[in-house]
Amino acid sequence: METPDNATDHPEEAPAATGIAAQDWATASVEPQYRAAVVDLLGALAYGELAAFERLAEDAKLAPTLGDKAELAKMAAAEFHHFEQLSHRLAAVDENPTAAMEPFAKALDDFHRQTAPSDWLEGLVKAYVGDSIASDFYREVAARLDTDTRSLVLAVLDDTGHGNFAVEKVRAAIEADPRLGGRLALWARRLMGEALSQAQRVVADRDALSTMLVGGVADGFDLAEVGRMFSRITEAHTKRMAALGLAA
Repeated sequence: METPDNATDHPEEAPAATGIAAQDWATASVEPQYRAAVVDLLGALAYGELAAFERLAEDAKLAPTLGDKAELAKMAAAEFHHFEQLSHRLAAVDENPTAAMEPFAKALDDFHRQTAPSDWLEGLVKAYVGDSIASDFYREVAARLDTDTRSLVLAVLDDTGHGNFAVEKVRAAIEADPRLGGRLALWARRLMGEALSQAQRVVADRDALSTMLVGGVADGFDLAEVGRMFSRITEAHTKRMAALGLAA
């Protein structure tokens, strides 16, 4: 999954952690609701990484050159490694990885069906915009997690290189044919709306996860902060659109 390309300050750079965010997993997981929330979070992230692997492998088929195909294959392999890290972590805390992912499969599959790209460039924009929105969301949440879980989440959000790759290819395509800019800008705006709606639905459907976000478990989050979080994600999206050479 993509990093946010420095579009916003990372939550992990915030002031010193307190409460759960200062505890390790062994201490924090004694609270059943917190444990359930983390299992949900890791399950959602794991399925997202698995879906990203599948999507990149499919996108590679649309690649116009052999070099592009190889680059996407390398990125797909990195996503699968992230999926394995999350699966191993779930198993290590005595949770079934498949069972943890299952509640999120339909929502993510629906999102990908509704936003299937029609060509190579739309695929690149989707990966860059969609993955970055998800990455921003998980980074925001990671700042409120226990130290062990936070380290894992940030590790699997490590940059696979897709962001810079997408920016380079999309900007070059628009420079060669400026008419592409309008179509791709509309596409990116649609992706933004679909991604935020999907994230909100997933959180709303999972009691432990939603409680953690609005302050029932995690420190420092309340309903107003959730609103500010989505505002920050939207602002980061606007900056990424500019990096692509597109209007937000």
